[in-house]
Amino acid sequence: MQHIFWCGIVCFMKTAPVIQLIEEERAKLQSLTRSRCITVRLAERVRIVLLAAEGLENQEIGERLNMSRQKVGRWRTRYAKKGFSGIEKDVQRFGRPAIHPRSVQDEVIRKTQEETPQNATHWSRQSMAKAMGISASTVGRIWRVHGLKPHLVSVFKLSNDKHFVEKLEDIVGLYLSPPLCQCK
Repeated sequence: MQHIFWCGIVCFMKTAPVIQLIEEERAKLQSLTRSRCITVRLAERVRIVLLAAEGLENQEIGERLNMSRQKVGRWRTRYAKKGFSGIEKDVQRFGRPAIHPRSVQDEVIRKTQEETPQNATHWSRQSMAKAMGISASTVGRIWRVHGLKPHLVSVFKLSNDKHFVEKLEDIVGLYLSPPLCQCK
């Protein structure tokens, strides 16, 4: 820590970690900046490390690379602590916690698989949402995660057509004994 006296108040200013690269590290990082196979983010982080190894401060690196001093400091510190693996990947982030308890999700799954709504052949997102008291988007997310598609029918359904049986027999008859081709 570095002490700075300003108007009689002692402020503590963090000093950026010093980056010292051995020749193999520097060569690897420089080759990565020329590579077309790495992500833009990784190339940016590698440039930060190379400039830090030249002894530049975070503010100056940020100005050269058109980014904030804080961003430069973050990646410089991660490289100092963990080496290349510290800048290679982003830290895993977690999304917003689930609003509805697991029991609600389980009930949506059960209803989808075992029940049908009144006056309908299958659940829609809106009808399930209304029945469960949750949003249609939430129903859609639950169905997607569990691979449920209640709108797709996987069984053969008979038609309500009065002449369905006759039409079916005609079509099946064509398959069983197709007409002979009189082509010459």
